[in-house]
Amino acid sequence: MAKRQVAADAIQQSAVTPVTKWLEFSLVSEVPGLLAGIDEVGRGALFGPVVAAAVILPKTTLKAPIAAEIKDSKKLSSSRRNHLAQQICDLAIDWKIGFAATGEIDRLNILQATLLAMKRAVVKLNQQPALCLIDGNQSIKDLLLPQKTIVKGDSLSLSIAAASIVAKVWRDDLIVRLAGKYTMYDLQNNKGYGSARHLLALQQHGPSPLHRLSFRPCQSNKE
Repeated sequence: MAKRQVAADAIQQSAVTPVTKWLEFSLVSEVPGLLAGIDEVGRGALFGPVVAAAVILPKTTLKAPIAAEIKDSKKLSSSRRNHLAQQICDLAIDWKIGFAATGEIDRLNILQATLLAMKRAVVKLNQQPALCLIDGNQSIKDLLLPQKTIVKGDSLSLSIAAASIVAKVWRDDLIVRLAGKYTMYDLQNNKGYGSARHLLALQQHGPSPLHRLSFRPCQSNKE
């Protein structure tokens, strides 16, 4: 409990964003139980899994504008994102990661694999949410919990924004670890996305076992 309060205070110190920006402040009285935010990262990458995070933030902290520095993970610097991810995980009532591997992406397609990763993150939660806030416009199939899809949810929902940060940091850390094994693809810098050096390496060396073969750039054969 003390650790969560320290994390909440650290986020609150630089608060400048009005609390009314965030969807949770209108839902807090409507939803009697916990809210979980779910977001994914890595959908457009050529290498590695698609990763989702589910984050449940305590409602008590929503009385203060703790969202000042929490936003869509893509809008944050790497150092700021890492710092916030640690604070979010310390503050959260519960959080979990789910992912779909490259083989599942190739077999199911990237949309279905993304939804599978989201579902895996949710079902791992130790605390059952009363409502899941899903980034995007696609519901999670066979999820036996109430859910609400939110287009651009990472800019409207504090919980989804927090999930986007946690998922991004977790996936980036994984790709950096894998970069040491697959050095030719410059993964440490591109995190598996199709940078110019990554695309050139695919042309020169062909795909690795962790590339998404259903994605066109990964179908190039070494000449």
